[in-house]
Amino acid sequence: MVSIPGGEFDMGSDARLARPDERPVHRVQVDPFRMDATEVTNAQFRRFVEATGYVTTAEKPPRLKDVMAQLPPGSPTPPPASLVPGALVFVSPSGGEWWWRWVAGADWKHPQGPASNVEGLDNHPVVQVSWFDAEAYCRWAGKRLPTEAEWEFAARGGLKGKTYAWGDADPYHGKPLANIWQGDFPRQNTVADGYKGTSPVRSFPPNGYGLYDMTGNVWEWVQDWYRFDAYARRASKSVPANPQGPADSFDPEEPYIQKRVQRGGSFLCDDGYCASYRPSARMKASPDTGLSHTGFRCVVSSAAPHRP
Repeated sequence: MVSIPGGEFDMGSDARLARPDERPVHRVQVDPFRMDATEVTNAQFRRFVEATGYVTTAEKPPRLKDVMAQLPPGSPTPPPASLVPGALVFVSPSGGEWWWRWVAGADWKHPQGPASNVEGLDNHPVVQVSWFDAEAYCRWAGKRLPTEAEWEFAARGGLKGKTYAWGDADPYHGKPLANIWQGDFPRQNTVADGYKGTSPVRSFPPNGYGLYDMTGNVWEWVQDWYRFDAYARRASKSVPANPQGPADSFDPEEPYIQKRVQRGGSFLCDDGYCASYRPSARMKASPDTGLSHTGFRCVVSSAAPHRP
């Protein structure tokens, strides 16, 4: 793990690429803590599963009430035969269809579906893990998920007012600095950075705190509930110390779904669609959802004991 010094910083962004839920910029204080230098890998997650017998969310049949909670009100009830284990997989579209598909049999051991596996990918970040799976791993390891404030403070690596974790250099010019999308998203990936999907952790330079892949590779679950207006609510108050996030979730795009925050961008982020390869960028998803571009890393408070 890497020691993060803590301190006050400007959270959020008013830059050109910033989305509404990154605004307004506001001061936040976090205490010192320690953070995993890399995203949790397949090898690390396998040790957890072998030690505990843990079964991930994607490996269990979904409950009807949970499925209905993620559908717009009035949606028809899906047939029982459709309630099978699986997760969401990115599939590059050939036409105008949506690029996320629910694939039966997709899970952390089979991230693209039952015909895939993670052989030879021990040092790649684990994916297809729900927020609940990430929480369970952290508890087993004697750690926890970072708060959104801790994550952003760490991602900035000590830099102030910079667009990216490395400064202001455009990620599409010069030597690749992160595993992100190159080409015409979502149809064509030129693989200019060497990776079509996930990359091994530590494949790109660390930030100023020695943390790898705080930009790109996979989105990372954090502790907080997602609210689009979380920053607007917080900015009207004095500088908060160690904010734990809102008490509930609200996404006006899908008000019927409770969501948790994800941070860091992934190998699917590009400048034309989401530009989420920035420390301030926020994403959200239902906590029981597995996705082929989502993983996590853990933290511990500086005074807390943890397993090596």
